[in-house]
Amino acid sequence: MFKILVSDPLSEEGLNVLKEIKEFQVDCKADLKPEELKEIIRDYDALIVRSATKVTKDIIGAANNLKAIGRAGVGLDNVDLEAATQKGIIVMNTPAGNTISTAEHTFSMILALSRNIAQANASTKKGEWKRSKFMGVELYGKALGIAGFGRIGSEVAKRALTFGMKVLAFDPFLSKDVAEELGVEVVELKDLLERADYITVHTPLTEETKHMISTKEFAIMKKGVRIINCARGGIIDEIALAGAIKDGKVSGAAIDVFEKEPVPADSELLKLDNVVTTPHLGASTEEAQVNVAIEVAEIVRDALLGRGIRNAANYPCIEAEVCKFLDPYINLCEKMGKFCGQLVEGRFQEINIVYSGEISKYDTSPLTMSLVKGVLTPIMQETVNFINARSLAKGRGIRITEAKSSVEEEFVNLVQVEIKTDKEARKVCGTLSPNKKPRIVKMDNYYFELSPQGEIVLVQNRDVPGIIGALGTLFGNNGINIATMTFGRQSTGGMAVSLLNVDSAVSAEILDKVRKIDNILSVKVIRI
Repeated sequence: MFKILVSDPLSEEGLNVLKEIKEFQVDCKADLKPEELKEIIRDYDALIVRSATKVTKDIIGAANNLKAIGRAGVGLDNVDLEAATQKGIIVMNTPAGNTISTAEHTFSMILALSRNIAQANASTKKGEWKRSKFMGVELYGKALGIAGFGRIGSEVAKRALTFGMKVLAFDPFLSKDVAEELGVEVVELKDLLERADYITVHTPLTEETKHMISTKEFAIMKKGVRIINCARGGIIDEIALAGAIKDGKVSGAAIDVFEKEPVPADSELLKLDNVVTTPHLGASTEEAQVNVAIEVAEIVRDALLGRGIRNAANYPCIEAEVCKFLDPYINLCEKMGKFCGQLVEGRFQEINIVYSGEISKYDTSPLTMSLVKGVLTPIMQETVNFINARSLAKGRGIRITEAKSSVEEEFVNLVQVEIKTDKEARKVCGTLSPNKKPRIVKMDNYYFELSPQGEIVLVQNRDVPGIIGALGTLFGNNGINIATMTFGRQSTGGMAVSLLNVDSAVSAEILDKVRKIDNILSVKVIRI
C-alpha cells in the first residue's frame, strides 16, 4: 500500500486518477502549517503540491518514506530540489499543462490593450458613452516581438500569425530553419526591441533575465510600443516601464505578473489608465487546472508503480543496477552542460558528445539527457528536465549526436562535448576526480582542472607576469574571496585562460574593472 498526501487543492479529475488504484491510500489535507506537515510527512510515499505548500529542507529531512514529490504546475521554487535529490526523492512537475491557457491569456491581454476593452467597460458601466476616448489600433500588419520561444511563446506566435501579424522571435535555442517553417523571423534581442510594435516575454525568471527589459531597452524601442508580461514578474523592470509610459515612449502595457504579489496598492502601474492588469491569471482556466491535476496524478502514479518516470526535474531514467556507477557521471554531464551553455556565443546548432573509457560500455543516453538538460537550463530553467531536454532541443533545431570511442585518451573515462553555434564552435572535456567529484579538464586547446560549481569567473588573457596578482588584488579589494584558481595556456607568452571559483557574486561593475586590467582580453561569469 502506497500512501499519498495531497497538501494543496487538486481537481477531482486528478484525485480520481489516484483513487482508482487499489494500492493507493490518498489523503487530502490542505492548509497544513509547516510543523504539521513535518509531523505527518514521515508516513507518506508521495506528496502532491501546488504552489502554496513549501517543501523545505526541514520537511524533506523528516520524510523517511517519501519517494516522489509531484508539483501541479511549472515552477519548482517551493520545493527544495537539492535536498530532495540528496535524499533520493524524485521531483516531478507539469510543464505543459497550462500552455494553452497562458498563451490564450497573453493574446487576450494583447487584444484588450489594443482596443482599450477594460477601460471602455469601466467607463460604460459608469453611464458614460465616450467612443472617441477609446480609439484603438488593429493588430493586422503589426510586428509582435516574442522574447522566449518555448511552448507558450510558440502558441502565442500561432495566434498572432492568424491575426495577420508579423512575428519576431528571440530565443538562443531557436534555429532559423525551424522558425522559418513556422513563419517566424528569428532575431537578436536588440533587433526585436527596435522593430516590434508589441513585445511579449515568455522566459523564466533568472539572474540573466531579471529586468531583461529596463531603461536602456525602452530607449531603443519604437515610440508607441505596447508591452505584455504573462510570464514572470521581474523580467520587466516595473519602475522603468511606468516611466516609459509616462514619457509617452510606451503606449500601454498589459501585466499579469508582478515583482511583488499581491501587487502593492501604491504601484505606479496601477495608477496608469493605459495599463491593463490581472492578478496572475495565466493558468487560471478550468481546463488548465484539470490538465495539471490529471498530469501530476498520472506521473506520481506511474513513478510509484514502476511504470516509468516522466517530467523529472532531478532524475534521469536508468536501471537500478547501473545507477551506482553512472550517477557521478550524470552529475558531471549536467554541470558540463551548464558550463558549455554559458560559455558559447550565438544561436545553438549542434551538440556533439563523445564518451570514452569504461563509461562507453554502458547505455550513455542518461548522460546525454543530463548534458543537454544542463545546456538548456541557464535559459529555460524549470521548463526543462531530464525527460524533455532532448525533445526541447530537437524542437529548436539543435542537432544532437553521441558517439563512443575506443581510442585511449589521457583519462580513464572522458566526456568530450563540442557545441556549434552560428558564431563559433567550442570544445569542453570532463572527467571525475579520484573521489568521484566532477572536473572540467580541457576547454578548446587549454588544459586545466576546474571544479564546476558555484560562481566561476572565466578570464582570457595574454600569458604575461602579473595577471594572477592583479586579479587577486582586485577581488580582494572588493571583498570577494577566491576559493580556487586554475590556469591553462597554449604556449609560454601566448594566449591563456584563468578560471576562478569565487565565494560570492561578481557584479557587472567589478567585471568592468577586470576588463581594464592590462593584457586581459575578455571576462565572463559562469554560474553552475
